[in-house]
Amino acid sequence: MANTTYTPRLATKYKEEVVATLMKKFNYKSVMQVPRLVKICLNQGINGAVGDKKLVDIAVDEMTRISGQKAIPTLSKKDISNFKLRKHMPIGTRVTLRSVNMYDFLDRLVSVSLPRVRDFKGINEKAFDGRGNYTLGITEQIIFPEIDIDKVTKIGGMDITFVTTAQTNEEAYELLKELGMPFKNMRKEPQQA
Repeated sequence: MANTTYTPRLATKYKEEVVATLMKKFNYKSVMQVPRLVKICLNQGINGAVGDKKLVDIAVDEMTRISGQKAIPTLSKKDISNFKLRKHMPIGTRVTLRSVNMYDFLDRLVSVSLPRVRDFKGINEKAFDGRGNYTLGITEQIIFPEIDIDKVTKIGGMDITFVTTAQTNEEAYELLKELGMPFKNMRKEPQQA
């Protein structure tokens, strides 16, 4: 059973600040219309996993440390002879975060991990899918403080997908911006005619 006394900092910020800001900006009639973050999915494909099974175990361990939740290996869906790939071989790792773990991960990502990216100038605001979801690609897992850089055998990236209840890219952008996502150049307000 989850600990009910602990509330993540970003969950509190969402309830107390973000909801009011978004209601004012988009003229929602009800609090239930305000978009919210549903889950964060971390996904990592492992180069060379077909030849070396230990790479998958290492990646699962790293992903578990990064997310704070047990990661699982992803399995191939079909046989591809050119890649020596058989159906149901482990070729990656993934984890889906919700509620407390999701807000904790987002807080660590925004305040600790992303600023550790070399030459960081913000994240791209063009990676929305049209349905209110945002995918962020990370090229090196060593930006996360949970990873011991001395024990890393292979540097690998991952995709982080933020799934929201927003109906449009604009709503999802404002939601993630209010939660602290450091977008490159904040969008300019539309000019009034």
